[in-house]
Amino acid sequence: MSAIRLLVLGAVRMHGRAHGYQVRNDLEYWGAHEWSNAKPGSIYHALKQMAKQGLLRAHEIAPSTAGGPPRVEYELTDAGTEEYFALLRDALVTYDQRGDVKTAALGFMVDLPRAEAVTLLKERVRRIEEWRASVVAHHVPEEGPGQLGHIGEIMNMWVHTADSEEEWTGGLIERLEGGAYTFSGEGDPFVGVLAEDQENPYATGEPHPGDAF
Repeated sequence: MSAIRLLVLGAVRMHGRAHGYQVRNDLEYWGAHEWSNAKPGSIYHALKQMAKQGLLRAHEIAPSTAGGPPRVEYELTDAGTEEYFALLRDALVTYDQRGDVKTAALGFMVDLPRAEAVTLLKERVRRIEEWRASVVAHHVPEEGPGQLGHIGEIMNMWVHTADSEEEWTGGLIERLEGGAYTFSGEGDPFVGVLAEDQENPYATGEPHPGDAF
């Protein structure tokens, strides 16, 4: 699963309606351009593609300040909302070696009820254990990575990474069960996006043709 769809849908949802530059600004504010494939071109492409797929509704508003065509604002359709939560739930339970999808899911997990988030994370732990067992079936860490030559270091890294992931996820579950953070239905959520006129200290400053739209 690509993180870009989840990130873009989540950013639009947080605003209600947002134009492309707002979405780009949010994702750069979150550092997503560093840990995912959320570069300007992929962000604008995702917005247009998901509008074509019926996941986003596009609204033309006043002409852009750059003097180009009318700026387009996007909002989630019912199908887009359904897709967003499906991607979020899948990202919370899925374990793989990439960190972008997991990181995106953590940024939006409070959009779910607390109990559901905990249940999904517990399923994540189960899948980590299952995945680790499938690796260990072919590579016994106690015998050292040398049993497969230097290639064994790859499996050694996988096992250690899985162990670390399981420990961290277990700690997160404990924090959530202890009442950490504000989840859906519990009150005012943490605001993680910039206001329209607020300067982004983490912006790349690299112009893109889509910024005007």
